[in-house]
Amino acid sequence: MSSDKKLIVLQGPTASGKTELAIALAQQLNCEILSGDSRQFYTEISIGTAKPSPEEINSAPHHFINSHSIENPVSAAQFEKEALSVLDKIFENQNFAILVGGSGLFIDALCCGLDPLPSDEKVKKEWQAKLEKEGLMSLQLELMKRDPEYAEIVDLNNPHRLIRALEINSLSAKTMKQVRTNSRQKRNFESLRYVIEFPRKELYKRIDQRVMQMIAKGLVKEVKGVAHFSHLQSMNTVGYKEIFAHLSGEISLEEAISQIQQNSRRYAKRQLTWFRRDNDNQWLTSTTTQGRLDEIIEDLCQKEIIS
Repeated sequence: MSSDKKLIVLQGPTASGKTELAIALAQQLNCEILSGDSRQFYTEISIGTAKPSPEEINSAPHHFINSHSIENPVSAAQFEKEALSVLDKIFENQNFAILVGGSGLFIDALCCGLDPLPSDEKVKKEWQAKLEKEGLMSLQLELMKRDPEYAEIVDLNNPHRLIRALEINSLSAKTMKQVRTNSRQKRNFESLRYVIEFPRKELYKRIDQRVMQMIAKGLVKEVKGVAHFSHLQSMNTVGYKEIFAHLSGEISLEEAISQIQQNSRRYAKRQLTWFRRDNDNQWLTSTTTQGRLDEIIEDLCQKEIIS
């Protein structure tokens, strides 16, 4: 669709420089930023989620940073509803807004809408029982057999995601790609989607460095402060589950750091696989923030969106 209202979507794997680019673009276009990162919503966790700094947040209006409590996890459907409401208000007076993040499902929910997926509590409980009896690997192997394509992009260490995928497959006998028709729901804005591209070796180096920076900033102390939330599914996430394991004496701090780096690299690989699914994405190949900003501005000019 064509609309005067444009949502500029900045996507990229973890540690690719999305925040810096979003702020630079927001200042260029004098517009507001929505975070589409599924962990930056939560007030209780900051270091391990790589939230923008207070200075960065103050340099451009931000939404969905520290907006919810981790005790009340935000689903993609909830984010879709709340973010559409925020955009309605923004677009009353502005023509541009920026959505930035690496959580592909949340970004797709806002830009395209979510397909209605089958659900059955009995089937869900059956898979939950299999998890409790046979362990996580049993679900991983089952999903790899039933839906290998989705197994490549889902977090295989997230039992909630595995159970949901297997529940859908059991009810529909279809893969996630087959049940997700990607029938775009009508929006009163047009989405322009860009993805930051990095050579794999350089990206992995950035990820490893970021993890060390998180440790230096006090990640272990932060995780200690939220230890009472360790039972929540929303805390079963990279950067926190590994430190929880260290704090409980299962692994050393050095092992925890190494696992965070490894799991972050795996997460980045899944993110890139997800982004490659969408042919509408335009890949930014410059190696600097300014270069990527120039690529976007040039594209907007060519499309006669700005002059």
